[in-house]
Order: sequence, then C-alpha cells, then structure tokens
Amino acid sequence: MRESKCWLCLVVTGLVPVVVSATSSSPTPRRYTSDWTSLDSRPVPSWFDDAKFGVFVHWGVFSVPAWGSEWFWWHWQGQPQPRYQQFMRQRYPPGFTYADFGPQFTASFFRPEQWADLFEASGAKYVVLTTKHHEGFTNWPSPTSWNWNSKDVGAHRDLVGELGAALRESYRPDLIWSDGDWECPDTYWNSTSFLAWLYNDSPVKDEVVVNDRWGQGCSCHHGGYFNCQDKYTPSKLPDHKWEMCTSIDRKSWGYRCDMLLADILPAFEIISELVKTVSMGGNYLLNIGPTREGLIDPIFQERLLTIGKWLNVSGEAIYSTRPWRVQVEKSKSSVWYTARGSTVYAIFMHWPEHGILKIRSPKTTSATKVTMLGVHESLKWSKDSTDRILISLPMMPAWGLPVKFAWTVKLTNVK
Repeated sequence: MRESKCWLCLVVTGLVPVVVSATSSSPTPRRYTSDWTSLDSRPVPSWFDDAKFGVFVHWGVFSVPAWGSEWFWWHWQGQPQPRYQQFMRQRYPPGFTYADFGPQFTASFFRPEQWADLFEASGAKYVVLTTKHHEGFTNWPSPTSWNWNSKDVGAHRDLVGELGAALRESYRPDLIWSDGDWECPDTYWNSTSFLAWLYNDSPVKDEVVVNDRWGQGCSCHHGGYFNCQDKYTPSKLPDHKWEMCTSIDRKSWGYRCDMLLADILPAFEIISELVKTVSMGGNYLLNIGPTREGLIDPIFQERLLTIGKWLNVSGEAIYSTRPWRVQVEKSKSSVWYTARGSTVYAIFMHWPEHGILKIRSPKTTSATKVTMLGVHESLKWSKDSTDRILISLPMMPAWGLPVKFAWTVKLTNVK
C-alpha cells in the first residue's frame, strides 16, 4: 500500500460477481470528455454499491522474503532502512539482488479454483488482485516488463489470467484499483484520457468501476468511488460512494513469515468494521497476503470463512442496503443501522443486559414487525415512557444464537 516514494503507477485489476449488470438503456449513451468535471459526473455503477464486501490480495516477488512489508525492495534498496539491510546480511550471500528473488516466486501450490472457492465462501462480491507493485514485477506476461514477470521468471505462469479465469466462473463486472500515483500529477499518468476511453469505448464501459488514485490531489476528489487513504474511516456520512481497505495482518499487506497471532485482526473486529463501513455508505475491502508458493495461510482462511458464515445469516442487512437517516446509536449495545426501503436493520455489537435491546431512532407504526435474522419467530416489543423501543431478544443459550456476535434485528414498516 502507500509509502513515501513510488515512481511507478500501480494499477490493480479486480473481478466482481454477477449481481447487477449496469447496462445503459439509453439509445445514445452519454460521451464523457477527458476532464474531471465530465468524468466525475459519471455515476458509480450500482453493482458496486450493492456488493459491499470485497477481498484484496497482495501477492508478488515481495512474498519471497516475506518480511517487513510488501515494500521490501524500497526499504532495502530504494530508501534503505537498517533493519532490512541487516535482515539481508544475515540470510543471503553478498551480491544477492532483489531480482534474485524472482526465480523463487514459484506459485508452486497456487490453485486458482481453490482461491475462487474461498473468496465465494467468504461472501465477498468482488476481488482485487495486485497485478503489479512498486518494484515493477508483473503477475502476467507483460511485453513491457521483459524477464521481470511471472511468465518469464519464477512461476512461469500467467497468474492474473489463471485467477481471472477461475473467478469468471461466477464473477463478471470489472474494477480497476489504481495506486502509486501520488508523486506525479494526473497529466503525467494521462489519467483523464484513459478514463474517457474506459467510460466511452472500452468493452467494459457500462459496468467498470474505478477508484480515486489517479495523480497528485485526486484522492478523495476525483475518479469513481473514493478510497481517500488506506484504512480510511469518515467521521460522518459521506455524500460520495467510498471504500475502506484494510488488512487482516495489521502490520503488512503482503505475507510475513514472522507474523504473530497478536498481529491478526480478530473476527469480531473485522465484522464490526464491515458493519460500521456499510452503515456509513461504504464498501469494505479486506486484504490477505498469500505465500510465495500461492498458499493462503490458515488464519486468513479462518477469518474469511468466519465472515462468510456471519454473512450467510446477516447478509440481508449488508448487501444492497443503503445508509439510513441515523447511522449509529452510541449505547452499551452499540447499534448500527442499515436500510432497504421501509425496512430498517439494527445491528448491535454487544448483547444487552437482561436480553432487552433498547433503541430510540426508529419510529414505529401500527404495522411494525420486529424479527431477528436467523430466528424464525417474531420478537415481542413495547415502548417506554421516553418513546424508546424495548425489544425482547430470544431466550436461548449463546451456542443457540444464529451468530456469535453482531446480531441483527429487522424492523419492518418503521420511519
């Protein structure tokens, strides 16, 4: 992800599942011109707002030393840091270069179909793969990166093409996740001309989605949806579609051989971040770093599958929802809201005392009905003297609840 120096534009392509095909119904599609006023007026295709959750994958030659971060080359040789130089002196012979890591990026256990199955089981609706990072190695047979790509060196495979083919079994619309832009203006990268072609004439012009990293000063201002910065969390509801990207490993986006359990985000924290992000109108992009052999560490698999199990029960409150008029009630239960029409979902992070959930933001009607996702029976509710809704939650042992945390109450016909 972002560091203080990068002189190569990193473009990362992603693949997303077929849910909505944002095809124009107009007989004369609008043409966009190569300026930000025109390009920024293009709506973000609706499938992206419906998707909510994606998986980020940082994988490349930096997965060979698997130490420090995915910016290994830069910290070793670009802007040297003593600890990286010491790491190399202790483990590799004199004269060893970063290029010598290339043949060791074997992807010998990379099974793209297994990755695709895992991502689908996680509930992710799009996947973003690093096709190239700061040191210029491409994960596809690039003719402009001779002998420094995954076909010529190491794996001798088109890693992007293979994963793309596996994902295309159930994933279709496209996403371009651009990065590495910040040291040069958009005119250097020819960003506006590229985006005008992408929106007007490319094969994916109707459904393609892009982010906001297209040159100095573009983040949080221009492009498609906004990333703004890594792990971006707005303090109030933004008026523009946005995405939070974060990593399961707190200390790195690429795989680290020395990561500790304490470095790994707990499942509760991940799901809490997902809920808060969606409540605030954002998408949640969660990163994993595979090994140089193409294996996904079991702790990453476990976290992704835990999210998938939670979404199997609670996905109705996440996918295709929109921010409600109130995003959060800061109480002991910490309640976050999403909505779909006149249906409101109250996702509470902590089980309330005596099993009575107290919320004040929804306004009931004579037709209001309250249920819990994963529980068939309706829930009893009443109102107290301050007009709060008191919801009697199911009386059952913890192991009998539909999920272990972040439970969802569904309220229909409320205001």
